[in-house]
Amino acid sequence: MTEKPNYFDLVYQVVKEIPEGRVTSYGAIAHYLGLKSGARMVGYAMNAAHTLPDVPAHRVVNRQGLLTGRHHFSTPTAMQEALAKEGVKVEKDQVQNFDQVFWNPEIELSI
Repeated sequence: MTEKPNYFDLVYQVVKEIPEGRVTSYGAIAHYLGLKSGARMVGYAMNAAHTLPDVPAHRVVNRQGLLTGRHHFSTPTAMQEALAKEGVKVEKDQVQNFDQVFWNPEIELSI
């Protein structure tokens, strides 16, 4: 019998597809997975992902480009530093040029 992936695993599969230098939002991931009001669940998955080296949790921000998950990283600036290494500019905990670096799984991935 094949086991169905759990919700966190589905979220992680999407997050692993976000290219370097791009970000997406909790809500965009939830919408892609068919849970239009599931942004909070995506947040829970991201909170649990920070110890998973193959899940780039730093690339997931809120719908306004704010680094709302930053306090779940090893230091308060680790999320911003990881994004900066990929060329994403962040000022005052907000992704700059958010529309240009936003990666929409609904467009970029097909189910």
